Amino acid sequence: MSPKKVRIHHFKEMKQRGEKITMLTAYDFPTARAFDAAGVDMLLVGDSMGDNMLGMESTVPLTVDEMIPFARAVSRAAQHAFVVADLPFGSYEVSPEQAVESSIRMMKLSGAQAIKFEGGRRIARQVKAVTDAGIPFCGHLGFTPQSENALGGRRIQGRGDHGIEDLVADALALQEAGAFAVVLEMVIAPAAKAVTEALDIPTIGIGAGSDTDGQVLVWLDMAGVGDWHPSFSKQFGSVGQAMTDAAAAYVGEVKAVTFPGPEHRFDA
Repeated sequence: MSPKKVRIHHFKEMKQRGEKITMLTAYDFPTARAFDAAGVDMLLVGDSMGDNMLGMESTVPLTVDEMIPFARAVSRAAQHAFVVADLPFGSYEVSPEQAVESSIRMMKLSGAQAIKFEGGRRIARQVKAVTDAGIPFCGHLGFTPQSENALGGRRIQGRGDHGIEDLVADALALQEAGAFAVVLEMVIAPAAKAVTEALDIPTIGIGAGSDTDGQVLVWLDMAGVGDWHPSFSKQFGSVGQAMTDAAAAYVGEVKAVTFPGPEHRFDA
């Protein structure tokens, strides 16, 4: 992609010419600025912020009000990337009207360019209402973290007698409702391939194999921050260890009175 701002129509064009779409989560200004400079196509202000950045046990407790400042920071940093913001659990399920109200609030106060929330046919009415309101929408199928309790844990999706057919039907319902892309999380590779081939809009995989139109990872997993990482991810760096090493060096120099040195002081 060119360094110019990525727009919604670029994603369908990328699918048509076979160019893979890149997406990473981001939750703050400096991280988003770094990923934007690296040429990432899409930044996701995910509700994964709850458990990854705020220490929550899951994504469920997170609120729209808690997400807005983080989405605003990412939007301010993104000169190139297209910014998508999640709607957290409880902010869209009640009715199409609730979904539109939450989406408008997120868009107006955060500066994000699109909204994402979870589900297929069961939330198609909400998706249609949101897109009818002129708000770009990205779907999310497969393992949906907000429904972890109903799914019985972090279970791989698309298996069983009708697993692939159901996933394709959900994806087609989202496309019909106006979605511009669909995230497929933790689904078997044949199901991800079937969905990708059935849709005119792009699929973005996370733990869904290589046949999707793009890939997304939680940035802490991608960069090697934290003690645990999902098996479908890959660490492209050791940022967590680098941060620990830098902090330890700082502590050591302060304790040894070697920092600040003469070059770090102001004299009269």
